[in-house]
Amino acid sequence: MGPHTDEAKGVDRAHALVQLLRNRSYEEIRQRMYDNPPGSPWWSACKTELDVRNGERMSTSSRDISRQAVKMSNSTEHLEKLTETLVDGISDLTELLRGARESGRRVELLSYVIVGVTVVQMFYVAFQVFGKK
Repeated sequence: MGPHTDEAKGVDRAHALVQLLRNRSYEEIRQRMYDNPPGSPWWSACKTELDVRNGERMSTSSRDISRQAVKMSNSTEHLEKLTETLVDGISDLTELLRGARESGRRVELLSYVIVGVTVVQMFYVAFQVFGKK
């Protein structure tokens, strides 16, 4: 009956100390832990409270990382769609530029033809004007 009662008292005392430490700062708990010898009720209570707080921090960090990973995944998918749209737009623009280049060549040839016809008409008018005199 003695060892079980002592263990129960030790657990109750550690539990009471953990409750006492709930409102203390992280640094204060750590300092109290180092001020007491390992295995003492204060050391155990401080260790337990620090473990609980570290576990809570890990849980919060894991949740935040998971949320960020989902956001990054969604952003990546969105960027892939935008990239596909951009590639399609560039392909369409390339086709338009090829068409414009071909049209420019036709306009160039047409300009030479117009200049040539104009020169011929000027010679014809000059021949008509000077030829009748």
